[in-house]
Amino acid sequence: MTLPLSRARRPVLLIVGCGDIGLRVLRLLQRRWRVLALSSSPSRLPALRAAGALPLVGNLDDAPSLGRLAALADAVLHLAPPPGYGDTDPRTRHLLRALARSARLQCLVYASTSGVYGDAGGARFDETRAVNPATARARRRVDAEARVRHHGRAFGVRVSVLRVPGIYAFDREGGDPRERVRRGTPLLVPADDVFTNHIHADDLARACVATLLRGAPQRIYHVSDCSEMKVGEHFDAVADAFGLPRLPRLSRADAALTLSATQMSFLAESRRLDNCRLCEELGLRLRYPTPQASWPSVKPHRVAVPSERGPQ
Repeated sequence: MTLPLSRARRPVLLIVGCGDIGLRVLRLLQRRWRVLALSSSPSRLPALRAAGALPLVGNLDDAPSLGRLAALADAVLHLAPPPGYGDTDPRTRHLLRALARSARLQCLVYASTSGVYGDAGGARFDETRAVNPATARARRRVDAEARVRHHGRAFGVRVSVLRVPGIYAFDREGGDPRERVRRGTPLLVPADDVFTNHIHADDLARACVATLLRGAPQRIYHVSDCSEMKVGEHFDAVADAFGLPRLPRLSRADAALTLSATQMSFLAESRRLDNCRLCEELGLRLRYPTPQASWPSVKPHRVAVPSERGPQ
């Protein structure tokens, strides 16, 4: 099922959690869709309006404030994270309760995280792998995924779930890989290192649009690029390309004494995401199939060639 794209009436998209990725989606769709953006912060409304969205005030932590949402949208793009505590996602529960009253809603796309898989020991796998969350953060995402998929079955809404790894872009706050190198935080020695997965913010936004248009009901998609690198390989390549010192390496045992529990949690899971569904079923041709494809042209100080898959 696809949403009507007629001249008579533009379809209406509600973006929930309209931060950096939501604004990128907005720029892609605003000429063809009418875009609403839910925000709990009145101070953000002028910026959302200037970007081309119709801003709505509502708070996912305050269920009564969401009462108007039911009749507004043909599609919902849910980008809001769960709260930072507990094993469930009450924000998604509140949103779905409001949307349950809608006879108009046709499509819901939820952006989750690849962290729902836990540690895979470096294995490459597709979306049929069972979830195995190892942290409360990942368990909240598993809860949200289950809720949106149940909503789709119960109310006849085409629900698709995007499992997203690390997001990067030079123009994204917190997404510039050079900043991680400049902070100087140690990495693991090669023997202890883990595989990491990435997606450029622009490709993630394009994946959101492709899923809104062509996503299959109850379907899960890995929104990951084609690279296969370990964390240390990736940041060594960043350092070499931009003339920065390579980060120091520690054994896992020494890193546990130096790094925070949160930092260690990102170095405890190793996996390689197969992105065939993204590229073949959704027909998305990645603009940045590897992180290096997004880097400005610079003369590297050393040659570093991380292992990677070619574009699919």
